[in-house]
Amino acid sequence: MLAAAGALAPFSACIQAQEALPTDPGAIVAAQNEALSRPTGSGFVFKAQTSFTGPGGLAVDRASDAALPLSLDDAMSIGLARNVRLKYDRANMRAVKGDTLGVLNALIPNLSVNAQSSAQEINLAALGFKPSLIAGFADSGLLPPGYVFNEIVKVQTTQASVNASQVLFNLPDYELYRGTTNETRVVDLQRLTDDGDLVLTIGTSYLQVLADQANVTNTEAQQRSANTLFDQATQKHQAGVGTNLDALRGQVEYQQREQDVVAAESQLDKDMIQLTRILGLPAGQKLELTDAAPFAELAAMDLDAAKITAYKHRKDYLSVLEQIALTQRELKAVKYQRLPTLAFNGFYGVIGLTTSSSYHGIFTAEGSLSVPIFREAAQRGEQDVVDAQLTALRQREADLRVTIDAQIRTSMLDVNAAKELVAVAQSNVELAQQELSDERERFSAGVDDNLPLVDAQGSVASAQAQLVNSLYQYNVAKLQLARNTGVVETRYRSYLGKP
Repeated sequence: MLAAAGALAPFSACIQAQEALPTDPGAIVAAQNEALSRPTGSGFVFKAQTSFTGPGGLAVDRASDAALPLSLDDAMSIGLARNVRLKYDRANMRAVKGDTLGVLNALIPNLSVNAQSSAQEINLAALGFKPSLIAGFADSGLLPPGYVFNEIVKVQTTQASVNASQVLFNLPDYELYRGTTNETRVVDLQRLTDDGDLVLTIGTSYLQVLADQANVTNTEAQQRSANTLFDQATQKHQAGVGTNLDALRGQVEYQQREQDVVAAESQLDKDMIQLTRILGLPAGQKLELTDAAPFAELAAMDLDAAKITAYKHRKDYLSVLEQIALTQRELKAVKYQRLPTLAFNGFYGVIGLTTSSSYHGIFTAEGSLSVPIFREAAQRGEQDVVDAQLTALRQREADLRVTIDAQIRTSMLDVNAAKELVAVAQSNVELAQQELSDERERFSAGVDDNLPLVDAQGSVASAQAQLVNSLYQYNVAKLQLARNTGVVETRYRSYLGKP
């Protein structure tokens, strides 16, 4: 009876607070320029007290002996900070930013400084300057009298220069650089999409553990009730006013409820492990969930307003739009390959003998104009490839709009159906409790045996399990609706009826 009263408490609180229901989330986020700025979670940061060195010298956090108090907002903060998948997304974002700088480098001036000093020993005879040839130069008067020709000479030079290069006109590279902005947004939106998926996963897992805890509480209460019934039947049999069949039936009922407790506790432990894994917490970390299972009716949502919200806030849809813009940039870059490119290259420096102070300036300055004459086959091939990619993305965008529409419709149906199931389950619990109370009175008065009483206890257990499951399904359906409208990261509290 106490377990049933605990299960019904959220519903009575909801009836008293009907006037304080959250505003229609579809109306809240309908405006495009609305700032969905409330951060996800509570800002809680988990820090392990101790750690140990794992394979490869990697520090691995160690679970603490004390249970970690965990609210739903705390779980969101921990998951967004420690989930492994999001760490991969952040690494991918850094890689894309590095690629962006590489594209930018092709457009900005490039400067380099070069300095070198060399010492060479050259065999002039081996290069063709033989003594007989040099003697002929002396005989012809080209060399001064008494000139001594050395076949082996040593040369030491030092040189320093500043090199510069600049692309003055290259539209393909410019369009590709403009496209890097879209590529960065695609990666950012993908990370936000994963954020939304993670928020939905954390919320679902947290609610599942709450449902498991409620099931454990209910099954333990049913076990205690079955034990009481078994004791009463045994005492009556020993007193000679009851039958052995009633005692056996009571024992079977008690053992069945004991099995239910074992199964419920096992399911709770497994779902707790899953929640710990999703949050990226150390293996074996104990959790103490501090929030109760919420129940608040969701205000009616207009389908058109929900779709408008989704088209403005669904990160996967916005990512496709950015990919289309990126592909359009690439298509322009391919077309601009028919245009000429203009570049400048040059350097200025000094060179001289290392052993002397005689240095002289040297420089080069050149401009290059490259005009494509005929590469039509490759040009058209590249353009066809990008055109095909653009067509595929536009078809994907159209298909995603239809998918979003279907998802929102399905989520609304799920929310409405789950809401009705909660109401029916609440009524079933009340009726089953009333039936159990009547059968207890009949059994205590000796009017009937304990068979109807055992059946009534089974009905109560089934009704309570259905109530817990219906409440879980209702909350998950609301979270899924928030996910399908693209606002689950910032509006999960409103959809669950949390402040």
